[in-house]
Amino acid sequence: MSHIYIFSPSSAVRDKTAFKRGIKRLEALGHEVQIDPDALSSHMRFAGDDETRLKAFGRAAASGANIAMISRGGYGLTRLLTQLPFRAIAKSIDNGTQYVGLSDFTAFQLAVYAKTQRITWQGPELGKDFGPEHEPDEIMQACFDDLCLEQGEGTGWRMPVAPSQKKVKVNNAVLWGGNLAVLTSLLGTPYFPLVKGGVLFLEDVGEHPYKVERMLTQLLNSGVLKQQKAIVFGQFTSYTLVPHDKGFKLKTVIERLRSQLKIPVLTGLPFGHVSTKVLLPLGAKVDLATEGRDAFLVWGHI
Repeated sequence: MSHIYIFSPSSAVRDKTAFKRGIKRLEALGHEVQIDPDALSSHMRFAGDDETRLKAFGRAAASGANIAMISRGGYGLTRLLTQLPFRAIAKSIDNGTQYVGLSDFTAFQLAVYAKTQRITWQGPELGKDFGPEHEPDEIMQACFDDLCLEQGEGTGWRMPVAPSQKKVKVNNAVLWGGNLAVLTSLLGTPYFPLVKGGVLFLEDVGEHPYKVERMLTQLLNSGVLKQQKAIVFGQFTSYTLVPHDKGFKLKTVIERLRSQLKIPVLTGLPFGHVSTKVLLPLGAKVDLATEGRDAFLVWGHI
């Protein structure tokens, strides 16, 4: 199967049992798993100090692995962006290494696309996705298997409700996005891709809908959202509504955004800090279409 390199570019691994369980599961699937020597390092809240985590990127790029997967997200990658070895990373991607992760890893992936135009994959992390006590989600694992076998060419999902807009058809648009908070934090920096006419997908965890609306408003007022062909909402999870919200919820935020834009705004993408997630090629050209409640995102062979 695949040669998988596991490294820790952000927060320190706290659940070492899940880490080890994830390694065993990948090995049981027939993969050769190589663990970065500092994957379990710890410095304050980070998986090693900045220099340690930068060196891990260098080793991942030099590993020759088919897949370089993060152990977990958290925080720490924005501290490294000015020093990342973009040339070595781009060369490793050209030679067949696929970088996989989500959450804080969004900062790395957007920076790589902004600086090199290379494709990376938003997808699972080792601990939470391959290391839980229960069996990994079948859909997530099937999508990961497709990546390993180089045969995944798209995904589809059923939206919670049919969109009020007309039938959607978007062709040959750059797919980009990821964690909303991380993406918004890069606005105005050299690591924010200036994508026009793209399909922007978004997810987040632990962010109350008013915080989500505040970040979307920043992206709207900066002109980013109006330059896209479509916006696709993944899963927004682990937040708590309170009595004084008085009906203000995520649906409120999405409906308001639809009223402010003339482009399609779709929901229900199975991606985010959830067990059931697809893998998405950040930076790839995609086609997006809807038929009633059914949505299809196709990128062909990469």
